Amino acid sequence: MAALAALLAVPAGTAGAAERERLTIDLGTDTGAFHGGASGSLYGIYGDGVPSRNVLEGMHVRTVSTKAQDGPQHPGADALEVLPPFVDSGGKDVYIYMTDIYRGFPYQWPGANGPERLADFKEKIKKQVQQVLTMGRYKDHVVYVPFNEPEGNMFGTGEWSYDKVSWLNDPRHYFAAWKEVYHLIKGLDPDARIAGPNTSVLYNQVKGFLQYAKAHDVVPDVMTWHELSSPAAVRTNVAKYRQMEKEVGVGPLPINVNEYGHNYHLSVPGQVVQWVSAIEESKIDADLAYWNIDGNLNDSAVEANKGNGQWWLFNAYGQMSGHTVEVSAPHPNQQYTLQGVATLDEDKKQSRVLFGGKSGDADVVFENIDPKLFGKTVHATVQEIPWTGQVGDSAQPLRLADRELTVGADGSVTLPMTGMNEMSAYQVILSPGGDGGKPAEPSVGWRKTYEAENATYTGGGYSRNGPEGSPSQVGKFATSGAYNVGGLRTGSDGVLSFDVEVPKDGTYDLSVFANSYNLYDLVKEQGPTNVFLRVDGEDPQELRLPLGYKWVVWGHTDTTVKLTAGKHRLTLAAKDADLGVTKGDAIIDKIDLALRDENVTAPAVYEAEYATLSGARPGYTHPGASGPGAVPLAKGDSAAFWVHSPTDGEATVLFDHLGGGRAKVSLNGEELDIPKVGGTKKGTDQIRVFLSGGINKITVTGASRALLLDRLRVAPSHGNLVTKVYQAEDGTPTGAAKVTDTYTFAANGKAVTGIGDGKANALTVDVVAQRPGRHALTIRYSNAEQAPATHYNPDPIARHADLSVNGGPARRVLFPTTFHFNNFWDLTVPVTLKKGTNRLTFTAEELPDFNGDTYNQYDQRSPYAPVIDQIGVTPLTQK
Repeated sequence: MAALAALLAVPAGTAGAAERERLTIDLGTDTGAFHGGASGSLYGIYGDGVPSRNVLEGMHVRTVSTKAQDGPQHPGADALEVLPPFVDSGGKDVYIYMTDIYRGFPYQWPGANGPERLADFKEKIKKQVQQVLTMGRYKDHVVYVPFNEPEGNMFGTGEWSYDKVSWLNDPRHYFAAWKEVYHLIKGLDPDARIAGPNTSVLYNQVKGFLQYAKAHDVVPDVMTWHELSSPAAVRTNVAKYRQMEKEVGVGPLPINVNEYGHNYHLSVPGQVVQWVSAIEESKIDADLAYWNIDGNLNDSAVEANKGNGQWWLFNAYGQMSGHTVEVSAPHPNQQYTLQGVATLDEDKKQSRVLFGGKSGDADVVFENIDPKLFGKTVHATVQEIPWTGQVGDSAQPLRLADRELTVGADGSVTLPMTGMNEMSAYQVILSPGGDGGKPAEPSVGWRKTYEAENATYTGGGYSRNGPEGSPSQVGKFATSGAYNVGGLRTGSDGVLSFDVEVPKDGTYDLSVFANSYNLYDLVKEQGPTNVFLRVDGEDPQELRLPLGYKWVVWGHTDTTVKLTAGKHRLTLAAKDADLGVTKGDAIIDKIDLALRDENVTAPAVYEAEYATLSGARPGYTHPGASGPGAVPLAKGDSAAFWVHSPTDGEATVLFDHLGGGRAKVSLNGEELDIPKVGGTKKGTDQIRVFLSGGINKITVTGASRALLLDRLRVAPSHGNLVTKVYQAEDGTPTGAAKVTDTYTFAANGKAVTGIGDGKANALTVDVVAQRPGRHALTIRYSNAEQAPATHYNPDPIARHADLSVNGGPARRVLFPTTFHFNNFWDLTVPVTLKKGTNRLTFTAEELPDFNGDTYNQYDQRSPYAPVIDQIGVTPLTQK
């Protein structure tokens, strides 16, 4: 349980403070403009929609390294299909791994000898550059990476190398190839940017590469290497490389460490924030490593439009602005300890710090608080970003505290943090105080974690699995408490019992962190493993546990339980006298319990002064505002909010304002057809909108005068936007498309399969709209197609459907894997409908390669649409 001690202004030198570890943020020491480079991704984008543009933009992804267009390395992540949605979502550069035009790793380039292999590669490079040149304005965002890890691939010692001699020992052939390829690319595209040498580590031989490149005028435009090491190595090697540059007399070049992190780190905010600290301090770009599946932003994105804890960490990181300031950690540059990154934006009068990596207690100390910026008091908002697993959706960060503090005589404020979790990251936002803003209560009043390995197991088949990932086993996945429990499976009589104690009568949110490997024999039969929950032997519930692409890939299944104050026993069992038996095989990591009190059920609060602002700046002289202030939105100024919705459905959005003008509202990039919000006097406007499950972008843009926007409040609601649900089997399948009862978890046990492999195999569904305009089309689907892999990465395929409304042009919609055809997810697509009956047509056919003259030969582009279960139609807004 994480809590914040009573927040008091404690001068930095107070007696007793030395007993606690201290993270010190020196607001008086500017360490350079905020860069934001840690939010890069290797193969993290599958295509337009996987992940959604909301998820992309809200994570503030700056760089993407991805495969050559039509490369056979794995499904998806084709450079020129990724490029437009990435750039349109605010991305800066797409690094094309040109070697990915070949199959296998090491790369299987054909030829009887080195010169023949290089000649073949040069022809493929030429084609890639010519394709990029067709991309219009998007081509300016391309960086070419001609060789990847050349010391272990094309110019290494293996079967597929140039001459079985490592360039690290004899660089002649590699250097010559670099020069030839460099001139080939620049000859075709004089404005091209080229990155290299893209080694697996920063070898000392890179200095010789720089010397050769300078001597022959082929210096890369961006220096790249990989850090599958540690945050400490990032700082050390960037400094080492900068010294190489000085000695050679080149640069300073931009740097992209385009693979960083390990399985043990990815998805875990408290681990990744340590990498972020080192990368931001070094002012470089860096891309999260690819260990698992593409299209989920390296275990940040869940389904198509949701984010886990790691996503919210990068969302917070990307909203930093201004310049970084010096952060002194208790164990400087040492991994698996408390580390942080901080900024100060003088224009916003705001400081932010992200930190984590330690369990227990510590003091966060802000020093040299400028009274001209902040005054004599500061407003501090403290948030926690918990770990929610690789495939576990996360709500917005938890609010631990929100209040005003007096700045000490020495210009410092100390925030005592207690009960921190090393898997969580934390954020503090500091703003001017003194206007009497009402403190906000914590967003969760009581919560506690119970580890499965500490629970009681009865019956057969028990296994205590672990230790899992650790600092000495970074290739394994992170697990709460390092251990997990198996035994709940087909044929088992196992019961896992958690003895819990709660403080008061009420409803409690229960999250069961669990995993089933989707391709494991017992799991393949049904898909999601079902288990049975009881409270003190009563109130049985059947739970379906999350699937993952490997074992120990955690998600969570959520429900509620009613508990009285005191002790209870919660059991997860493989059979239940009233409900049935388990099918499958699952491992359990932990359960989380949280009191569903008035703070949890109240609308979620999003302060305008913490939003992503364009043109506007917060104001802190508005008594009566919530939080530290409000934001004046002159015409054209905007405030963008990243809003979480637990499900696809109706929500009520409340706009609290202090008057002064009016503003228009857009949702996920679309201006809403509603009256403008605001007015001349203080008030609250409410609208009812359809939110997609996961991440939604709500933008408020000034339309007249200057609306003083205080905050947004968002709550689920129902009954205003009426959803009409249509079962796919009630539509009209044609050709090979057919109704199937194979998938037991489909609604009514029926769905439609076989859509695609030609336009004749289609599904048409007639739906009725009560009024014309924009509607949310929520498609319940499943997709478990997977291509054969040549490496350790699973290769799931994102199927697509070509959706036509009333015979209009088809829109291609991508559907990420659900890990099993009997595991159904929702995906919402906005469409325009006319009043009355509208005909929806779903088709699919295999897409050719970029030039339209060839097709993928490794079954990496599916000709099929997903299995479709049902379709919900809901007006996007209430008139």
